[in-house]
Amino acid sequence: MWQEKFESMSTDEMQAFQLDKLKETAAWVYEKIPFYKKKFDELGVSPADINQLEDLGKLPFTVKTDLRDNYPFGLCAVDPTKVVRVHASSGTTGKPITGPYTEEDLDQWKDCMARTLMAAGVSSEDIAQNAYGLGLFTGGLGFHQGAEALGCTVIPAGSGMTERQITLMQDLGTTVLFSTPSYALTIAEKAKDMGVDLRELPVRVGVFGAEPWTQEMRKEIQDRIGIKAHEAYGLTELMGPGVAFDCSAQDGYLHVNEDHVLAEIIDPVTEEVLPIGEKGELVFTAIQRRAMPMIRYRTRDITELKRETCSCGRTLLKMKKVYGRSDDMLIISGVNVFPSQIESILLDVEEVEPQYVLIIRKKGYLDALSVDVEAKPEVYDLGEEKLVEVAHKIESRIRGIIGIGVKVRCVPPKSIERSEGKAKRVFDARNM
Repeated sequence: MWQEKFESMSTDEMQAFQLDKLKETAAWVYEKIPFYKKKFDELGVSPADINQLEDLGKLPFTVKTDLRDNYPFGLCAVDPTKVVRVHASSGTTGKPITGPYTEEDLDQWKDCMARTLMAAGVSSEDIAQNAYGLGLFTGGLGFHQGAEALGCTVIPAGSGMTERQITLMQDLGTTVLFSTPSYALTIAEKAKDMGVDLRELPVRVGVFGAEPWTQEMRKEIQDRIGIKAHEAYGLTELMGPGVAFDCSAQDGYLHVNEDHVLAEIIDPVTEEVLPIGEKGELVFTAIQRRAMPMIRYRTRDITELKRETCSCGRTLLKMKKVYGRSDDMLIISGVNVFPSQIESILLDVEEVEPQYVLIIRKKGYLDALSVDVEAKPEVYDLGEEKLVEVAHKIESRIRGIIGIGVKVRCVPPKSIERSEGKAKRVFDARNM
């Protein structure tokens, strides 16, 4: 599944390919999707106006509420008889986001996932345990089909039943693990409770995604499980996992499958397109998808782009690991704070576990942030004086690095709810 034609294509060739596909897609959505025809017409733009890649900026943005407003298939460009599968988001903040696929869409997605796994060192010799949810969520079947395309033996374990996950790893000789990064830590913790040292098992690679995670969490997972931890980035709105992936370089950047998606960075406030290398909101346009191509979809993820030939040999555009989401950004005492910044600090403190929650409360007219983090058992057993000492150390580091005052509590081991999927790290208690 090493697709050298695209993964190592020259920039000029890639951009020529992208322009052809962008023209096709713009014409496709204008003809097939009334929502986009109306949006184009309101801006006074037509598919014929796309003559160079820079003309992408003439096209309208798409946001999550557009998908909810057109639920379930208002943005579908094909006849319902051509839809062979439908995925959806959880819908925890409103109507779910649906993602219809044609047979061609599924084949493209499978190829992107196979690239993702191959870049992580997965091969036909591997036994892959898929601990993602296997329902409407794109992660489970996305990883499943990519692993099957590589010829892996796939264990569709699904999420949850953590003891069984560990038993399967022991009994079936799992060599590759797929899950959210927070669930990987839950598995590692449960294994320790069971007296199982995962580092002595055959498992050697993990491919994780579906939630933001830091380089510090990557190291924590690698140390606890004894694996090489890789990242798969994606969105239900684009295809699912497989939009971008990291490789053997693990330099903090992910390769974008840019023959399938065009990436831009914009200022999230002014919506101005920013030059490559500047940090802002990531925007994607699907240029090969047939059932539901997204035009300039605002991901709300904050990152930056870079173009260079990687040490792995790929020339695909690179995006930095996501800092956080613009809609998850907290403003505390006038300072913009991403949960990932707090995570990086906590994971560098040896006295605490990588289990924490951030709590937002009102303090007068301003928002105040507090942090609950689990102390390691041996630290907790030393008593209150030690816990206060560790909490003050963390508070000092947060103040020194981020510049805000935060109240930290070291709470008992295993008192914070564990995740079997996407971890909930931020709790809003302002109205409680």
